[in-house]
Amino acid sequence: MSGGYADALGVSWHLLTGEFPPRPGGVSDYTWQVAEGLAREGCAVHVWAPGDPRETLAPEGVTVHRLPEGYGVRGLKRLEQELERLPGPKRLVVQYVPHAFGYKAMNVPFALWLARRREDEVWMFFHEVCFPWGWKLPWRHNVLGAVTRAMAAIVLARADRVFVSTPWWNRLLHAPPRRVPIEWLPVPSNLPTQPPLSAVESRRAALRPSPDTVLIGHLGTYGALITGLLEEVLPALLHQDARRRVVLAGRGSTHFATQLTGRHPELAGRVQALGGLPGDELAATLKACDVLVQPFPDGLSTRRGSAMAGLGLGVPLVSNAGPATEAPWRDSGALALAPEPTAASVLETAEALLSTPGSWPALGRRAADFYVENFSLAHTLDVLSNRVRARGVEDT
Repeated sequence: MSGGYADALGVSWHLLTGEFPPRPGGVSDYTWQVAEGLAREGCAVHVWAPGDPRETLAPEGVTVHRLPEGYGVRGLKRLEQELERLPGPKRLVVQYVPHAFGYKAMNVPFALWLARRREDEVWMFFHEVCFPWGWKLPWRHNVLGAVTRAMAAIVLARADRVFVSTPWWNRLLHAPPRRVPIEWLPVPSNLPTQPPLSAVESRRAALRPSPDTVLIGHLGTYGALITGLLEEVLPALLHQDARRRVVLAGRGSTHFATQLTGRHPELAGRVQALGGLPGDELAATLKACDVLVQPFPDGLSTRRGSAMAGLGLGVPLVSNAGPATEAPWRDSGALALAPEPTAASVLETAEALLSTPGSWPALGRRAADFYVENFSLAHTLDVLSNRVRARGVEDT
């Protein structure tokens, strides 16, 4: 039983997640968005998440059930008892990230519990699949890799529907047993896509020392692999044109800006770090930028929330292809995509875009249209409600 037939019978949606507001995280934000969207469409929606029962934060029309014991054995017993008290057919939609369900990412009892839920639909959304393993890794890492692969296989064999946030995960899920196709359902941006114009103009005025200033933005967490690319690309772009300024947003931006201007003291005053910002303010800040530069060592993919935020806001975006890059990006015309995950390739692509400001408005519009059609929350809800078909990973 799936899709429209189950809905006609009054199926209730039950989103099982390892994190939910007020706890932060990408899966937390995503679960809130989906729960709120389904409730707006008139669905009966329940969210099950670890936490204190006194944590009452919930979207309108959504019932949040807190599991003080998490998804351990006692928590699973509580979950099962409370599910049995609720009427009607149930659809369990599992927001799967191994470490989020406890037991140091090796919650085999949870996987077995899902496999036994024969009376309910079980939909799996793999935000992540398993941990890496290999001969060069310590044995503890290989144990973790083996157990999480076994868990994925157990739930995959049971699932009535399977989603992945990126087809990159298919290489970890393609082996049998599996009863259903794997569907690609990208995670939408967790930022507002239409910040108030007044807020955008205010941020632009605060960030621009003069009307002809060109703002180059970057949003990220400033991990070592990405900062390695940024350290080569950003100074070169600034040296090319004195009107350019760099705006860095996200946790870790202040530390990175200090490092960058320490190596390039001549750029002091042209690199501004804003740190972590509230969602509304961050959206207005990114929208105030002329171009976003978002390089990734493994290539742009739909797992990259920073790039999705830029697209959703309709800001001209520079990124790069790589092994994780899904096929639709390459011919989308929605961004300036460097062909290789190298600083030289990203720099050349970024310079070409920055040198043609007349192309920015049209590129921004294509970015926003591409996002709405393929990645937005509206698209997610259409797929979940069977109004449109999700791409299968074989289509990418």
